Amino acid sequence: MLADTAVILAGGKSSRMGFDKQCIRLGDTLLIEQQVEQLQSVFKEIIIITNKPEHYQHLNCILAADELKDFGSLGGIHAGLKAASSEYCYFIACDMPHINSDYILYMLGIIGKSGPFQAVATRFGDWLEPFNAFYSKSLLPSIEQAYKDGRSKIGDMLAKAQTYYVEESEARNFSPDWGMFDNINTQADLEAVKKSCSKIVKNNI
Repeated sequence: MLADTAVILAGGKSSRMGFDKQCIRLGDTLLIEQQVEQLQSVFKEIIIITNKPEHYQHLNCILAADELKDFGSLGGIHAGLKAASSEYCYFIACDMPHINSDYILYMLGIIGKSGPFQAVATRFGDWLEPFNAFYSKSLLPSIEQAYKDGRSKIGDMLAKAQTYYVEESEARNFSPDWGMFDNINTQADLEAVKKSCSKIVKNNI
């Protein structure tokens, strides 16, 4: 399987939220539950990286935890790639409320047609969007070396990898308001999302 796996990263300290982002609810259900439902329409395998697996026993997902401790998002990417049966995995954070299936399929097309890329990620000017992105298992040795060297920046790793960068102008064809990269960092963010939709926006899934 080339890219049949989606990974939701449910770690992080959630310091700005004041409570664990794994507990974010939109409507009557957890945001993560809504993400799983949507991603199952695109991917055969869903993995949740979490330090609280008891929250997700009722979901038809693979549950895994970081092996590289205190290594931030790269630790979660590492755990997801190791647990996956696919060569490539789609990664999203548990606080991202808008999943755009058309963009996911667009990135899958890049992986399938454009050569041996190790990652497909989007740039916003000089800023890298590390999620709503695909990563390959071939990055595992680089991540493990970065852990040994104490280098935890995703952008630094991708700069040395075979990375396809989707530029902002290209990505905005799918999400003019950049909403597919939104995340919920504060209570104000959460209230804004709740006002805009009573359930997660499904974007044609």
